[in-house]
Amino acid sequence: MALRRLPERLQPLAQWMALHWAGRVVLATVAGFRRLETFDRAMALGAQLFTSVVPILIMMAVWLGKSASQRFADTVTMPPAAAQVLAEALDEPGGTAFGVVGSLFVLISATSLARALARAMATIWRLPRPKTRLSSAWRWMAVVVALALSVVVTKAIGRYTDALPPRNVWTLVVTFVLEILVAVFVPWLLLAGQVQVRRLVPGGILFALVLIAMRPAVETFLPLALESSARRYGTIGVAFTYIAWLYVVSLLFLATAILGQVIAEDQGRFGQFIRRSRPISPMEQSAESGEPSGSSEPESARS
Repeated sequence: MALRRLPERLQPLAQWMALHWAGRVVLATVAGFRRLETFDRAMALGAQLFTSVVPILIMMAVWLGKSASQRFADTVTMPPAAAQVLAEALDEPGGTAFGVVGSLFVLISATSLARALARAMATIWRLPRPKTRLSSAWRWMAVVVALALSVVVTKAIGRYTDALPPRNVWTLVVTFVLEILVAVFVPWLLLAGQVQVRRLVPGGILFALVLIAMRPAVETFLPLALESSARRYGTIGVAFTYIAWLYVVSLLFLATAILGQVIAEDQGRFGQFIRRSRPISPMEQSAESGEPSGSSEPESARS
């Protein structure tokens, strides 16, 4: 039915794409982008990442007993100019006094990010809109803490793996694995296991591959952008630069999640392999369709 709505000159191309794996993936991915309104959703998630994960990182720095600005700057590899601006904003007397109640409020407010991610993942996987229930609060809390810890753990492990030969290879391997785990864990937990882990793996691998490919450019240009923003606009410039970067990360996360869903749900052999972890035999196909295996001729013809 959808093909009939296309101009007549485009119908042969659309029919060809529908019959081939690559074509089906492209068509379904474009449809997924439209259904999710990906660019608008990524902008909202980028802002929520900044207002949710960054306060948790600062809170962790305070609880660990070191200068909040210094530990935070070390964690996110902030250049000296930007770190100095951040120090002026955070290390004022009483400026980072996180008590137990304050830390609890930070975690509660950060759950808005998890709820937004849950709605996005439900849209991608065509599931009902998640209901806001107190019974799901622990899932939201676990997701935001996991996102914050992933930044800290990746940086901490990198301090040890950078020195191992061959240089930087083990850091890339560990980072790649951690990014896959995060990209699979977040939707699996938020959707309460409604989507099998093996269906989430393609999106997680794609997300990790894209971030690894972008790593050299990010390590080169992000510190320069932060330093320039700090000199020109102060704290607000640093904030806007991080929000812009987090928008890119959110867009990549949603885009790879859509593409992973399309690949996992495709009716071709690769999609069947992902969903079932093994090919479907002719006997299983016959059982699923309700027809007996063997020849398709009627009994009267065979006799």
